[in-house]
Amino acid sequence: MTNPSCDILIVGAGPAGSSAALTAARTGMHVILVERRPVIGVPVRCAEYIPALLMGKMDIEKSFVVQSLRGMQTILPDGTTKETQAPGFTIRRDLFDQALADAAKRAGVQLMLSTRAVSREGHNIHLKSSNGPHMTIAAKVIIGADGPHTTVGRWIGSVNQCLIPAIQVSVPLIHPMDVTEVYFDLKMFGGYGWLFPKGNIANVGLGMKRSTHTPVQLKSALKQFVARLAESGKIKDEFSGYIAGWIPTTPPRRVVHENVLLVGDAAGHTHPITGAGISSAVICGRMAGKWAARAVECNNLKLLDSYETEWRDLLEETLERAYSRRQLLEANWAQLDEIIFSCWTAFKGYYA
Repeated sequence: MTNPSCDILIVGAGPAGSSAALTAARTGMHVILVERRPVIGVPVRCAEYIPALLMGKMDIEKSFVVQSLRGMQTILPDGTTKETQAPGFTIRRDLFDQALADAAKRAGVQLMLSTRAVSREGHNIHLKSSNGPHMTIAAKVIIGADGPHTTVGRWIGSVNQCLIPAIQVSVPLIHPMDVTEVYFDLKMFGGYGWLFPKGNIANVGLGMKRSTHTPVQLKSALKQFVARLAESGKIKDEFSGYIAGWIPTTPPRRVVHENVLLVGDAAGHTHPITGAGISSAVICGRMAGKWAARAVECNNLKLLDSYETEWRDLLEETLERAYSRRQLLEANWAQLDEIIFSCWTAFKGYYA
């Protein structure tokens, strides 16, 4: 019995996977998008900020927007504050992901929820469903958009070597805010804390590595951070909805092999210093969908190398700089007050 087939199989229905699926489907490709979770975008593992520039490029319904923001404030260990113009929006990330997936479905993409891609044999992908029979699908091209701990990446020997754990809660705001806040502290080794307003609530979280600088557990560190913000009069000292995840902090690497390509967090397209990844996921997802479709249309898998070239033209220099700054930051963490001016994007020294 012949396995069912498609032109392009995409693993992961986040911003990268859905953007790739939508782009490819609009060229007439038969696209299958598989997602391990039963509800797209749930649970949310994101600080839920997108820059205004990305919003202008989104041709989907915008009900996911919560509020607009005019900038970012960086708070240094000595209390000094640096404000940066960074217009953008806080969003409902679950609704954002669902809007992208809905657009892909309207374009003809076949969506399979509660389904994991478990193994690959050439063009054959073995899928395991939690609510149906296991199956194998033959795909001409496979796109891995399956997050920091990518399964598809393991198939081609291209995985994220460096990941930082992050944790976040939802807290009530005392007063409305129109800026995001980023906090650096010696206790948050290799990372930072954040407060991102969403109307009358805020996402408060932190990401950091364990080290001799930070012997405290991540959850305990977050509780201390929430208490600090409450003492400053910005939030109430009450919180809910613990979420946790991993942030790739790796240098650029090759993400195309044979008929497989990676995109988004799976490809390490996340900024190694800021942790930002939604914009690159959407933009590179579109690239991946475009080149996957062309490779199928021309029956030439070598065209997938053009995806590698295009995403590197866009991101490689940015990611290389960020990775080198991260190495510098971690190696000199005890001098955070001094080194931060060369290692955080709000300062000119970062780009020197």
